[in-house]
Amino acid sequence: MSLDVSPALLAQAQQGRVDEAEFLDTVRASLPYAYQVVAGLSTELAAGEAEFTTDNTTPSDEQRAQLLRALASNAIRGSLENHFGVKLAFVNCHRVGAFRPGTEDGAAYREFTSLHNQIRNQSPELRSC
Repeated sequence: MSLDVSPALLAQAQQGRVDEAEFLDTVRASLPYAYQVVAGLSTELAAGEAEFTTDNTTPSDEQRAQLLRALASNAIRGSLENHFGVKLAFVNCHRVGAFRPGTEDGAAYREFTSLHNQIRNQSPELRSC
């Protein structure tokens, strides 16, 4: 299961309307490592001039699982992007990049998400991720 959803949030979803702030609180509580990575990247990006920033920390298996769950879900990923004002990209099972919105057509984003960058970020110890 990706998220520990409260009965109140589940009731909202069943009514077809979810408060995004409550959803993000659930993401933060359920996937704290993933939330922390995106928060840190967005802070770093905002503090500088670079088009993007990346986290290439090799996480534990539990942390990696959180990243995978957060970034594989369009709803979770989109909410994180909206909340932090970034465009997220993901390579392998652990390398997260935060880009300035609107730069997805730029060379840096295309390079980060390219086939050859995916191959370059492979390693034997991460084969099962």
